[in-house]
Amino acid sequence: MATKKSLSTGRFGSRYGTRIRKNVAEIEKVQKKKHPCPVCTYQRVKRVGSGIWLCKKCGAKFAGGAYKPKAGVAKIFAASEEMKKKESA
Repeated sequence: MATKKSLSTGRFGSRYGTRIRKNVAEIEKVQKKKHPCPVCTYQRVKRVGSGIWLCKKCGAKFAGGAYKPKAGVAKIFAASEEMKKKESA
């Protein structure tokens, strides 16, 4: 049972130190929430495995970041692709 203070990392008890448990709790909070699907835009994307994401509505399966469907590098890549399209148009 997770407590208010320890959140999802209550399962670790007093092991590993507070800073590490807080970092893990922060990552798990982002990782376990529902994210928007890039195909159908519904908030139904859940993590299947490390870097594998699945939309529960349309069934789209795609690769992304380990903890977020769109990692920081993916955002930079998408922005650069958009800039290339604008320059060529």
